[in-house]
Amino acid sequence: MPDDIDRRLTEQRNPRSARIDQMETLDIVDLINAEDRLVAAAVGAQRQQIARAVDLIVDGLRSGGRLIYVGAGTSGRLGVLDASEMPPTYRTEPDLVQGVIAGGYEALLRAQEGAEDHPEDGAQAMDERNIAENDFVLGIAASGTTPYVHGALQRARERGARTGFLLCTPPSGQLLQEHDVVIAPLVGPEVITGSTRMKAGTATKMVLNMLSTAAMVQTGKVYGNLMVDLQVTCQKLQDRGERILMDTLGLPREQAVTLLDAAGGHVKTAIVMARLGLDAEAAQRRLEEAGGALGSLLT
Repeated sequence: MPDDIDRRLTEQRNPRSARIDQMETLDIVDLINAEDRLVAAAVGAQRQQIARAVDLIVDGLRSGGRLIYVGAGTSGRLGVLDASEMPPTYRTEPDLVQGVIAGGYEALLRAQEGAEDHPEDGAQAMDERNIAENDFVLGIAASGTTPYVHGALQRARERGARTGFLLCTPPSGQLLQEHDVVIAPLVGPEVITGSTRMKAGTATKMVLNMLSTAAMVQTGKVYGNLMVDLQVTCQKLQDRGERILMDTLGLPREQAVTLLDAAGGHVKTAIVMARLGLDAEAAQRRLEEAGGALGSLLT
């Protein structure tokens, strides 16, 4: 292969879509759908690396650390999205899981593509967040080459944090040596060459879902398969909290409403109150003693 040919899998042309500009609409839809079916298998092939990353994240969280996602463009937006969903879903503090995107807030609303070219800005973002040894920093870059991400990860390692890399092209030996874990779902060339918001973006979202969800399960934020640490901040979550109490405790709606109110809107506390016959303050103490793990407290 000539030296001027891009070897990154994310930049290769997909022969199956070479004539997409001549296809009928339904054929375009079917082609994209067929390509998307490849994503789950590619993510599944990385199951051991994903599990390794979860263990690193959980170890850090239990030691007072944080999970930090760093990316640019689509990768950065997906990291911010996943992080932003943790407080309402699992009642985490806003800084426990953070998404850092090149270009900052403006890049969430409008592309700031040039922002990804400055590794020193990535390093500065780590300094601003006082990254430390108990933190786990995951760089997200479909191509594996984004300077902003590499700059951030280098500084994170210098500050003692453990690091991981999520990309959609075969990782280099150097990348494998530098980081504690590398996750590389190889989804193949995109339908539109280089448009990594497509299959690579879908794979990224799937991996982040696995990482954050498994970490929250492992840190006691889930009871059975119920999000018992949710924040009751809107009517939908109020209803979900009430239904969780109705399901787990066998209560009618009216009693579930009263119990949830007595627990300050905290479903997990309400369950302990009902099961162990405690008031809210005592129930919260028991939960703290159990490290927040409702399952172990009630067995």
